[in-house]
Amino acid sequence: MTLDFKDAGIKTWNNLKKTIPILIAMVLLVSIVFVAVPKEFYSKIFTKNIILDPIIGASIGSVAAGNPITSYIVGGELLNNGISLLAVLAFILAWVTVGFVQFPAESLMLGRKFAIFRNLISFVAAIVIAILMSFTLGLL
Repeated sequence: MTLDFKDAGIKTWNNLKKTIPILIAMVLLVSIVFVAVPKEFYSKIFTKNIILDPIIGASIGSVAAGNPITSYIVGGELLNNGISLLAVLAFILAWVTVGFVQFPAESLMLGRKFAIFRNLISFVAAIVIAILMSFTLGLL
């Protein structure tokens, strides 16, 4: 069975109509989280612990998901507030790769099982990569 261009367009439009409300809600939620959390909050929760900081950074980055361009600005501000490079690296990596806030849209479009595994793998990878990057930068 082959679909012609018109049928494919109709199916795509119907799927898009279902996902637009979720996408709008996701963008609004990301904006609210980013504005609602003051910068001072971050400097209070990071403990300068080599093990806890990347976990905390990745956890916060997972919830406050955003795009790469703004992550550099936020990361620079976090570094200026005295937060360790290790925590900022984990934060930025999770900010860009883990999508806790986007999970409903992702699971709707790509499947729940895929979304869960992708987010778990991205979370663990953010911590591991942050530790490796911090170690590598320490050697330079």
